[in-house]
Amino acid sequence: AKMEALEKELRETKERLLRIAADAENFRKRSRREVEDSLIRGREEVLKELLPVFDNLERAIDAAGTHATDEAASAIVEGVTMVQRQFADGLGRFGLAQFSALGKTFDPNFHEAISQIDSDEYPPGVVAQEYQKGYMLGERLLRASMVVVASPSSTGKPLEEATDEQEEPATIEMSEAELAEDINGEEGSA
Repeated sequence: AKMEALEKELRETKERLLRIAADAENFRKRSRREVEDSLIRGREEVLKELLPVFDNLERAIDAAGTHATDEAASAIVEGVTMVQRQFADGLGRFGLAQFSALGKTFDPNFHEAISQIDSDEYPPGVVAQEYQKGYMLGERLLRASMVVVASPSSTGKPLEEATDEQEEPATIEMSEAELAEDINGEEGSA
């Protein structure tokens, strides 16, 4: 009877230990996932704050480029362009990808329509103007493109012709090794 009681106690202890080990493993996985999600959310917040600065650099270059008549003004525009390129490279190291909506079919998942216009260039339902570029962070939408869509009364050429003329979207990506190094570096400094 004593032996049976000891064997029963041993089985119960073994089951408890297995449950505790499983709970500990689940806790480790959940904690790791929460840390990764926290890093991504933090990165998203910082990048969302930097995007308006990047947009303003692009606007400054566009505006100054048309008015740069003398050598000094051209040099300033060239310098700001270099800063903008360096800024784009830095954002790209965090996995940021810029996408263009112009000439593409309106998709509410990636585009924010602010207006509709009649267009002879684009068919109905296609983005005719882009006021603000959209950005992806990995597979997640960071910011939707702010667009104007061709209205139903538009008479533009078919979509295949409109999109063939569009250049590929500018993507800025981070390799998996760089991303892993970046995440490990952030975990080590936390």
